Amino acid sequence: MGQTAGSAPTDRTNSDAETGADVDVETDAASDVDVDVVVIGSGFGGSVAALRLVEKGYSVAVLEAGRRFADHELPKTSWRIRRFLWAPALRCYGIQRLTLLRSAGRRSAAGTAPAKVLVLSGAGVGGGSLVYANTLYEPPAAFYADPQWKDVTDWQAELAPHYDQAKRMLGVTTYPKETGADRAMRAVADEMGVGHTFHATPVGVYLGRPGERVADPYFGGVGPARTGCLHCGACMTGCRHGAKNSLVKNYLWLAERLGAEVHPLTTATAVRPAPSGTGYEVETVRTGAWPLRHRQRIRAGQVVFAAGALQTQRLLHRMRAAGALPHLSPRLGALTRTNSEAILGATVPLRAARRAGVDFTDGVAITSSFHPDPATHVEPVRYGRGANLMGLLQSALVDGGPHRVRRWLGTLARRPLTYLPLLSVRDWSRRTVIALVMQSLDNSLTVHYHRGRFGRHRLATTAGHGAANPTWIPAGNRAVRLLAERIGGVPGGSVTEPFDMPVTAHLLGGAVIGATPADGVVDAYQRVFGHPGLHVVDGAAVSANLGVNPSLTIAAQAERALSYWPNRGDPDPRPSLGAGYSRIAPVPPRSPAVPSDASAALRW
Repeated sequence: MGQTAGSAPTDRTNSDAETGADVDVETDAASDVDVDVVVIGSGFGGSVAALRLVEKGYSVAVLEAGRRFADHELPKTSWRIRRFLWAPALRCYGIQRLTLLRSAGRRSAAGTAPAKVLVLSGAGVGGGSLVYANTLYEPPAAFYADPQWKDVTDWQAELAPHYDQAKRMLGVTTYPKETGADRAMRAVADEMGVGHTFHATPVGVYLGRPGERVADPYFGGVGPARTGCLHCGACMTGCRHGAKNSLVKNYLWLAERLGAEVHPLTTATAVRPAPSGTGYEVETVRTGAWPLRHRQRIRAGQVVFAAGALQTQRLLHRMRAAGALPHLSPRLGALTRTNSEAILGATVPLRAARRAGVDFTDGVAITSSFHPDPATHVEPVRYGRGANLMGLLQSALVDGGPHRVRRWLGTLARRPLTYLPLLSVRDWSRRTVIALVMQSLDNSLTVHYHRGRFGRHRLATTAGHGAANPTWIPAGNRAVRLLAERIGGVPGGSVTEPFDMPVTAHLLGGAVIGATPADGVVDAYQRVFGHPGLHVVDGAAVSANLGVNPSLTIAAQAERALSYWPNRGDPDPRPSLGAGYSRIAPVPPRSPAVPSDASAALRW
């Protein structure tokens, strides 16, 4: 079932590389399999878990609902829909998920909009690292001081060595170039009086010499060869050139080399206590198969949920509703965060862009950022040439408040010559600077497992703890209007925003850390209250809005949680589940994957 220990992972494929033929499952026929740990998901939490567990001697099976991509199989542009978008029912097994979280409530008497959000997330072996913007920030101090978890321990001190470890594993470096989008954004920051906050981005990219292939630069020769970045802006359609430090180039590569088994196109549908009373039984199906085929039961001593905040919540909610995991905390679904985000942009009209030779695709996906105020963070974002599909989500920018849809329609009607050309996405990526706006404010949603009109269950949201989840961010709108003036473009928002539906690329929380089951779903070691042997190590366990891109924090939290696991067969140094938190020393693995003299060696 997969590779043997010591073998190097290969670029195994699931489809014809160029024609987009139907994928074939890379899992075995239905059978019962025993492993020490099942990891559900292969993103920033799951990949860290896979590596750190095999280093400690555990047998590990990683279940990934998406397919495996070799570099050359990633989509050339976002118009390669079957490779870019995730819709298994339509035979699309791409890297970009779009999920609409509907509201379970209605507009209040006070006029507060119901909670709803459009979520962008990743799919495939390597999870969100395939489609993310390779931007790796540490969060501001407000994150560690959030009331949800600040009294448990000194989180900033505890996480510091694990941020350092994750940075070295992910090859974080400061982006050295200044692009046209950066110059425009710097001018906006100056005009807003915060030019001193403008800075270059820490990115997980092998920069090197453009196009030059070199031996492993990070892991003392046990990692894959790499290719210098071409600065083509195509990070978010999946880097086809070998420069992006996606998880298949580091954590997963090393985990498979030590014997972790990764099973693509395998969707976990249930997690139940094993009939024997020891461990758990994980049920899976072939992703996208209908009728459901290739059912498999995997018995494991322990299970790590790492499918991303949305999918982890979905599975946990389903298991509680089915009675399979009845002791889950009542806080499941609470403190779901959108990172308080808005995705905006400014677009130069097509004719003007061609006359001026405008091209904003130069650089990696995100190259700089600034802070309009201490709680708000703005980044210029780009797609590569030809990746214009996401331009269909852009529309006129309209501030929040009463009658927003009416004002949006009025804006379109009053300025048809301005906005009608935006319906064309030709050369959209070359003439657009996307603005990703994030905040570290305390607002949230609560996600419920809701029965719909036709009896089917789905996830739905209501307003949560703290302030209402923002449907627009004034500082972001002002920044985008100034940006549009600077580049001679038109300010735009997401097409869902007039309907008070923000877009987030960073859904977090819902199974957060707490001191007791009354406070959170997992304890400070990220073990699930009420069910010994279950763990959550992905974005669902992030307890507060970050105000920055969350991938590094998810990896650092996972590094910390896994550092406390014992080596296989040794006594567990952690207090018993529910006994309260005490600070303990990390447990070194018996078989570290990275040589001690390499830059990414394990150092605490």
